[in-house]
Amino acid sequence: MQRHFDDLQLGSIELFCLAAEAGSFTGAALAAAVTPAAVSRSVSRMEERLGVRLFARTTRSVKLTDSGRRYYEECRQALAQLVEAQREVMGQQQQPSGTLRISIPTTYAHHRILPLLPAFRARFPQVRVDVHISNRNIDFVGEGYDLAIRVRAIPDSGLIARHLEDAALVMVASPDYLHRAGTPQTLDDLARHECIQYELPSSGRRIPWLFYDQETPRELLAEGNLCCSDDVLGGVTLARHGAGLFQTYRFIVEQALADGSLLEVLKPYGGRSRPFTLLYPQNRHMPLRVRAFIDFLVEQLPR
Repeated sequence: MQRHFDDLQLGSIELFCLAAEAGSFTGAALAAAVTPAAVSRSVSRMEERLGVRLFARTTRSVKLTDSGRRYYEECRQALAQLVEAQREVMGQQQQPSGTLRISIPTTYAHHRILPLLPAFRARFPQVRVDVHISNRNIDFVGEGYDLAIRVRAIPDSGLIARHLEDAALVMVASPDYLHRAGTPQTLDDLARHECIQYELPSSGRRIPWLFYDQETPRELLAEGNLCCSDDVLGGVTLARHGAGLFQTYRFIVEQALADGSLLEVLKPYGGRSRPFTLLYPQNRHMPLRVRAFIDFLVEQLPR
């Protein structure tokens, strides 16, 4: 193997990453126990060798350029892999350890993943879990995430998608609403009902309702005067208080269906589902904590 870096260059990469994270050469110097001048010289040598400006400098702070941001993202990931490899060789990774960062949609976090985390921590006490609960897409490298769960796979050749479960959908309404408006018997009846909408915040697109009509899959964009975005639980709350009909995941409303605060409607047209997918970058060296969490989810979640 041809040698591409000497010890000084590898050290410069670490100082560069520290400066990028601290937003200043002084902050990087404090973290590395060197002088700000040493950090500045190290970064200048890197810029000269690469032929690009990595930082836009002011008297008070430094800010990554576009080229610097791309280089930082790659260097950060590479250094993290080196640290993990070193720990494994030294025997520090016989048990999963370190910080696991995962991004999860609101509904799946509250009703699927968060209830499992105490058991995961009991099994792997050396792993710290940072959970980002949001429906927005994240930048794995730039934001430092290990895993994400999404309703649909993101078309990205740099990500591995692993199917977790097909979550059953159900159409619900409150007894009060059905008493006032009547119970729909066919899909055509939806045109005469208040249909609570859910809108994707990233695109502003309304989510169609999914049905089987005599075993044929159908998608319907029902009409309504109430619309929620970003948080599906808003539609469930509206339905429980008599606002109209709403389609959601069965695992969200299981308790409400059991206690009668919500009723299932249009049962003959049910049976559709949406897949939940686990996403993670293609890394040749996967930290043990990430592998442990993936195996744990596959073991615990419904098939």
